[in-house]
Amino acid sequence: MCNGSSGSTYKGTLVQKIFPGQFFMAGRQGRRDKGEVKPPMKLVRNVETVESKAFVLGHSRSGVVSLNLSENDDDDDLKMNPEYHNVEFLITTGPGPCPQLDNKNIVFGTVLEGLDIVTTIATIPTYTPSKNIRQYNDFAEFIGDGRAKNARAIWNKPLKTIYISDCGELKVAKPTLSPSLP
Repeated sequence: MCNGSSGSTYKGTLVQKIFPGQFFMAGRQGRRDKGEVKPPMKLVRNVETVESKAFVLGHSRSGVVSLNLSENDDDDDLKMNPEYHNVEFLITTGPGPCPQLDNKNIVFGTVLEGLDIVTTIATIPTYTPSKNIRQYNDFAEFIGDGRAKNARAIWNKPLKTIYISDCGELKVAKPTLSPSLP
C-alpha cells in the first residue's frame, strides 16, 4: 500500500479521525473521490481468524503504527463486500501508551522520523458532540434508530482536511529511534 505495488496506495487519502492524546486513523477503504483508499486488487483477502501471536507487540508509546482492527469501518455493507480489504491503520500520538488498543490491533511498525508531524496532527481540533448529544445518540441507538450510527460517524473527525500527500518506503540512513519495534 505504501509503495503502490498492491495496485492501490495511501497517497491522497484522508486522515478520518483523531482521538486527542491517543491516536489518529487513516486509510479507510472506499471511494477515491471521497479521500478513501480504492480496493487493492493485488492483495489476497484474509478470511482466516487472526491468531493471538499477532498481538505480541503493544501500543507502548507515540509513533506506533498498527493495522486498525478494533476501531475500523462501522459500515457493515462495506465490510461484507468481497472487494473489501482492511487497509486502515492508526498511529499513536501520545503522550503515553494506549493499552486499550493492545490485543485488538496488530502493531507492524513505528515512526522513525517525522514524529513532529504526528504530534501536529494530534493537535488539530475535531468535532466532539456535547454530553446531551451523546446521550441522545446512545438512546437512539438503543431503540434501533439507524440515524445514530450515521451521527456517530462524524464524531472525532478533524475540522481541517488532512491528507497523505505522498507515501512510499523511506530508507533511513541514521534513525533517531531504535529500528526495533516497541
